[in-house]
Parts: sequence; structure tokens; C-alpha cells
Amino acid sequence: MKENFKSGFVAIIGRPNVGKSTLLNRIVRQKIAIMSDKAQTTRNKIQGVYTTEDTQLVFIDTPGIHKPQSRLGDFMVESAYSAIREVDAVIFMISADQKRGKGDNLIMERLQNCDVPVFLVINKIDKVHPDQLLPMIEDYQTCMKFTEVVPISATEGNNVENLLTTLEGYMPEGPQYYPADQVTDHPEYFIVSELVREKVLLLTREEVPHSVAVVVESMKRDEYDKIHIQATIIVERSSQKGIIIGKGGSMLKDIGIKARKDIENLLGNKVYLELWVKVQKNWRDKERYLQDYGYREIDY
Repeated sequence: MKENFKSGFVAIIGRPNVGKSTLLNRIVRQKIAIMSDKAQTTRNKIQGVYTTEDTQLVFIDTPGIHKPQSRLGDFMVESAYSAIREVDAVIFMISADQKRGKGDNLIMERLQNCDVPVFLVINKIDKVHPDQLLPMIEDYQTCMKFTEVVPISATEGNNVENLLTTLEGYMPEGPQYYPADQVTDHPEYFIVSELVREKVLLLTREEVPHSVAVVVESMKRDEYDKIHIQATIIVERSSQKGIIIGKGGSMLKDIGIKARKDIENLLGNKVYLELWVKVQKNWRDKERYLQDYGYREIDY
């Protein structure tokens, strides 16, 4: 291990849709977390790794804190809160164009007892006038004392380098957990399934909300170095299956084309992607299916 090398784990927590996944992708300079303008897009804790000559930061992008409506929702919220118990620092992310809400207050209540540095990160500063930031900061500081406040734009990249430098200053001395060129600890098939799910959310809009899971059945490389992927899109109702397949298979084809481009960028190889759609009624409320589709039970 290098002398005086610093490392640590950082949880990114906040309400849905404040830009947590966008920040993670910006930090690792690669798409490992899916993005959507729908709330609760992230379902699992996704780890991104940022490494410099003398520091390694392991970021955990958590699901947005929301009021659960299903067992899947319970899993997502507990997954987010459990991240707080495992880290060396917490980023509490808010959006500059949203007023403080009940969800923010709920998160700050849980963070009050946190014994690691908590940073208030105000995202989407490109969407508001700079004069609006100070009253917002003062409002949040009346609720909680933060280690530091850092305004950023994850989309534009504004002040993200400063955020990383600030975090590095608070990390303890420790080992390099991952190789310098590794940007996530998730296996490739997980990222592939997430990229397919992102395109379903993107293209079906409100017609097929969060009733969708994606399972990668197989990933094989042929003798020409082309990767053959077979994946199943799981929905809860037959009507949703019809929407995803589309007229003459047009929607499924579109999902496949768009997902394949991102997957090829991720894997650096040509990809043949084969998609199926399967109906599994009420899978979000059934423990067996949650585990089958990758949502493991949290240890309390």
C-alpha cells in the first residue's frame, strides 16, 4: 500500500430525482447508474469507484427516499438508510430548484445521529439564479449542522472537482480497495440489466411505471469476440407486456437498439441483444420474485 494513502466509502442520499445517479456517472466518467426523470429509478445500492494517486473514494448511490407502496419500496428505502451505517461520509443531496419537503426533513432526522461527516450538496445550480442559493442554505442549516455545503451541477460538471477534493480531505488513511481502473463493483450483467430497464422507462413513459424488472439470462462471447446477451423484461400485467412489445414488435425493437448502444459502450465490444417480455403478477410484493430479480433482503 502507498504511504499515506487515503480511502473511504461515501453514501449519496436524498429524495428521488435530485440527481444522485447523474453525479455518480459524472464522478466515474462512465455510465454505471441509470437515469430517468421518473422518481425511484435506482433500486439497488450502486457502488462507483473514484481513484487518484493518493486517494480512493467508493461512492454508494442509494435509492431515493420515498413513502413505500410495496415490498420493493420497503427494500429500496431500507437499502438507502442502511448505506448510512456503512460509510465514512454522507452526501445529502438536494435540488436547487425544489423547496425543502417532508422527505428532506425525514432524511435529516435520520442523519442527526450520524457520527461521520455529512455534506449538504446542492445540485442543479445551473437551473436557478445564484441569489437563490444563500436563503436555501440558511434554511437547511436551521434544521441541521452540516460539515460543509457544496453547490454543484452534476449535469454540467460545475464544482464537482471541488466536491471530490473536499471529500478527499475528510477520508481516513486506508487501503486501495479496488484496482485503479475499476469504476464499479457491480458485475457486468447487473449494469446490462439496468441499461435495458432504463430504456423501458425512457420509451414507455407513464404507460409502464415501476412494474418493470430486467433479468439477464445469459452473456456469452462468440469466436468473433461478439457478445450475445439474452434478457427478459418482467412486467406485472398483460397490458404492460403489449405496450413493451408494441405494434409488430416495434417498441421492443426500439428498446433493444437503444440499450445495445449503451451496452456496447460499457463492454467495448459488438453486442447481439435478444429481449423477451414475461408477465409475473404482483412481483414487487412477493419475496421470492424480489430475490430472483436481484433485490436481496437487507440485514437489519
